[in-house]
Amino acid sequence: MALAIEASFHPATWTLTYLVWDVDTLDAVVVDPVLDYEPATVGVSTDTVDALSKRLAELGLNLRATLETHAHADHITGADELRKRFGSQVVAGARIVEVQAFFGEVFDFPGFEPDGSDFDVLARDGQMLEAGSLRIQAIATPGHTPACTTYRIGDAIFTGDTLFMPDFGTGRCDFPNGDASVLYDSIQKLYQLPEAKRVFVGHGYQPGGRDLAY
Repeated sequence: MALAIEASFHPATWTLTYLVWDVDTLDAVVVDPVLDYEPATVGVSTDTVDALSKRLAELGLNLRATLETHAHADHITGADELRKRFGSQVVAGARIVEVQAFFGEVFDFPGFEPDGSDFDVLARDGQMLEAGSLRIQAIATPGHTPACTTYRIGDAIFTGDTLFMPDFGTGRCDFPNGDASVLYDSIQKLYQLPEAKRVFVGHGYQPGGRDLAY
């Protein structure tokens, strides 16, 4: 499988979204898509999803799935909008139900059931997933949140907030049920992946004003 990867950067939230595809079959997945949110007006727009949709069309790609590395505190996911447009599945780590249960109780959402039914696939640690010709391994990497999941595709891993660039470190651990010692163990787990040669992180914070890197 010949793998191609493109990154797009969302400056408002410092988020990196990845478009990953098999150049032979044109089957594709998106990692951590963003839906635009304007706090001042409490408005939502699809500008970033529109740009991603345009790129998918330009490349002639078949979007098979979106992969959520975790429940994001800094942006709204664009996964559902992509599912509506392309029929792609939405994948999240199986422990997302724990995150849903916590915030469902805090905010007392009426009629909300924390059962993960908003997602098409709840991926278990080590589970192999198929998105067309793409084979994806879900690797549970909790610590930032209980549901954090790294995805391995070929020689590439997509770490979300578990691991950032060396000059920034890792995701924070003071969110509900975050745990620094658990995060440390998760990172050691990633270091031990012999087939992982490329690491793609979830945010580009550019400390010291350096150029974007991922």
